[in-house]
Amino acid sequence: MTVSRDPSSGALAGLRVVDASTLFAGPMAAMHLGDMGADVVKVEHPSRPDPSRTHGAAKDGVNLWWKTLGRNKRTVTADLGSGGGREVFLALAAESDVVVENFRPGTLERWGLGYDELSERNPGLVLARVSGFGQIGPYRTRPGFGTLAEAMSGFAAMTGEPDGPPTLPPFGLADGVASLATAFAVMVALSARAGTGRGQVVDTAIIEPILAVLGPQITRWDQLGTVQPRTGNRSSNNAPRNTYRTGDGHWVAVSTSAQSIAERVVRLVGRPDLVDEPWFARGADRARHADELDEAVGGWIARRTRDEVVAAFEEAHAAVAPVYDASDIVADPQFRELGTVHEVEDPELGPMLMQGPLFRLSDNDGVVRFTGRPHGADTDEVLGELGFAPERIAELRERGEV
Repeated sequence: MTVSRDPSSGALAGLRVVDASTLFAGPMAAMHLGDMGADVVKVEHPSRPDPSRTHGAAKDGVNLWWKTLGRNKRTVTADLGSGGGREVFLALAAESDVVVENFRPGTLERWGLGYDELSERNPGLVLARVSGFGQIGPYRTRPGFGTLAEAMSGFAAMTGEPDGPPTLPPFGLADGVASLATAFAVMVALSARAGTGRGQVVDTAIIEPILAVLGPQITRWDQLGTVQPRTGNRSSNNAPRNTYRTGDGHWVAVSTSAQSIAERVVRLVGRPDLVDEPWFARGADRARHADELDEAVGGWIARRTRDEVVAAFEEAHAAVAPVYDASDIVADPQFRELGTVHEVEDPELGPMLMQGPLFRLSDNDGVVRFTGRPHGADTDEVLGELGFAPERIAELRERGEV
């Protein structure tokens, strides 16, 4: 889907966000805001760019992850630990609505760029601080990454096969969840500012937001003294629930969270007798008979192609989905109708596909205006907007401060 839209029409047009964060939650939060029209200025060290520029796959030496993560961001360089870099950052913060940073707690303060200094120049500024363990507590200065959050949140303990080890995701799950929480928190703080005129500090600890998507594990432990076991693709709350291989070598996922859906599935696969079993009436009881249910459903699916399975489930109003990879997503008519995948022109690699904004708005839809920019590509432009003369910019560059 090729999208062309006036960036001034974005819901957050007129909002300026300074992204002084790296790998990955902070930059993703800024990306979400930029997708909705905010003017995002990415600040990187002059000689140490955001490591995401070299993270993951590349084509012709050009990193692909950065093209998405850095989209809709103008790029500026500044050494915040230097006098000139501090001058640039203070000038940026004074003319911005939001600053997103993920340095170790205390780092901005050591540079004389803490919230006291920033808010003195801009009382309405929202400072979003993203760190592994938050701004307070005994772990606050530890290095923190999403992997540690996935371990400490309970995610790894409940993920994997029953007789296997705790399992980590092969992508930045905790960072992604934290990015959504941070973007939401920023908008809450901006909403509060509309009434008070004052900004505030957002403190996102990456170990926390992921807890919200993991269900009532804490309440269960508190009230019952039990923890959720590892069940692989199965669920302890319903069955059949699993992935099944089709006759043509593909995979599909089946869910029966609703009782009516479970009944439709077993009737479809030729086992209506199971509906009359006393244990079939409750999801948790069905889960205890998962072997029998998986044998019935899996055997039926294994004798049919993926297309036949999906068509039959759809006709029966039962819940199934093919297990997709990226090529399937791009070709799927539902994703096409939603406009999930955007085609964006990149100056280095030409037309490229990437996932678009998270949702659609009827009046102010988000858009990918441009892909991730080269390191420092917009330094002169942005500093000029802040009132820095060309001679001053050249002086700062000569000293390695921008």
